[in-house]
Amino acid sequence: MNPPVFKNRILSALDPTTIARLQLRPLKLPAGHEVENPGKPIEHLIFIEDGIGSMTTTFHDGFQVEVGMFGVESVMGASALVGTMQSLNKVYMQMSGYGYSCRMPFASAEFDRFELFHDLILRYLQTLLLQACQSAGCNAHHQITQRLSRWLLLCADRSESPILALTHEYLADMLGSNRSTVSVAAESLQNEGVIRYSRGKVSILDRPALEVRSCECYSVIRDHLNHYAETLPA
Repeated sequence: MNPPVFKNRILSALDPTTIARLQLRPLKLPAGHEVENPGKPIEHLIFIEDGIGSMTTTFHDGFQVEVGMFGVESVMGASALVGTMQSLNKVYMQMSGYGYSCRMPFASAEFDRFELFHDLILRYLQTLLLQACQSAGCNAHHQITQRLSRWLLLCADRSESPILALTHEYLADMLGSNRSTVSVAAESLQNEGVIRYSRGKVSILDRPALEVRSCECYSVIRDHLNHYAETLPA
């Protein structure tokens, strides 16, 4: 029987023996599916094969802002392997897909072998930290049109499609802004022919123009993710 072929870049770098020890289970990941909640224990690792997940900082009044994004390069829940007893963030799917889950006891046992899985997890956590730091600085310093452009580009990279199922309300949550401000920014990009927005769907019409309107944060995150992917074992 042939071993499965994984799209997830961490799983695809692991040998069949390691995969067997992780005891992966296939998992549907519909939009809105919650992976972590603040104050709750992290019980599984989730490896995305298709779809996009978000990690947000959520406040008592319900306000939230995205600090991390997950795609096929990712593993959700990995902070539990380095000592996080309870999640500090909300993690959920923003665009539907599927993947594999791994119960934390199996993941911890493999991590404690200090072999390739251990190294890949640490390297990915470094990548996630860079995303969080860059997003924090971006939200504090750059204009909403720049931030919106950066976020749409990162989504398109992970979905491998120029068409994204997104509402203005959701975009506002991810960017830490209000709906009316995001609507004005989206309308500006649409009037310039860069994107088209209708009925909860954003289509990127002119990617080079969108990159021009983005801040430098997009290229910083993109280049780091590309370097991370290029250095993974084949």
